[in-house]
Amino acid sequence: MIASAHSADKKVFEISRLSNEAKELRSAFMDGRSKLMRLKMESTIEKKVVEKGLEISEVPPKKIRIKRQE
Repeated sequence: MIASAHSADKKVFEISRLSNEAKELRSAFMDGRSKLMRLKMESTIEKKVVEKGLEISEVPPKKIRIKRQE
């Protein structure tokens, strides 16, 4: 009976520890995802491009299509 209670307590502590670890990992994931979203924003990219001495094109890009010759 006592061994069973100790085993149950041990499992409860393990579940609690794993739950806390999952919360921490989820939080780290959300932080990383929000940083990535900020880095992908057009305004952030523009600042980085200007810092490197490049200019932003005023002409929009054109799609080039190549037809297959059969």
